Amino acid sequence: MRPFGELEAAIMAELWRRGEPATVRDVLGALNSSRDLAYTTVMTVMDNLHKKDQVTREMVGRAWLYRPVRSRAEHAAALLQNVLAESGDQQEVLMHFVAELQPDAVAQHGEAVEAARKGARPAGGGSA
Repeated sequence: MRPFGELEAAIMAELWRRGEPATVRDVLGALNSSRDLAYTTVMTVMDNLHKKDQVTREMVGRAWLYRPVRSRAEHAAALLQNVLAESGDQQEVLMHFVAELQPDAVAQHGEAVEAARKGARPAGGGSA
C-alpha cells in the first residue's frame, strides 16, 4: 500500500469526513470550495481509488455511491505496518519513534497497545 496522492488524499478525507456514501458530484462540490476541479478529474480519481480497493461503490439510480473500505485510522495503521515491514529492523525503527515522543504520547500508545490486546478501544480513542 502506498500513501495517497494529493487529490486522492483530499477525496478520501472528504469521504471520511462525510461518514456516509457520496457521489462524485457530492465530493466535487465539497472540494471545489477550495480548488477548481473538473467533474471528470474527480470521477477518474474516484474510479482509480475503486480499482485500488480503497473505496467500494454501489450504483444507485444513475450514480455511483462511493464509500471508503477502511476508516481513516485503519488506513493509517496499514501505512504504518508497511513502513515497519519495509524498514529492515522493526524494533530499531520503533525505538527511534518512541524516543522522539512526548511522555504523554508514550502513555497513550501504551494504553492503545493494552486495549488492542484486550480487543477494546483505548480511552480517548479517535474515530474514523
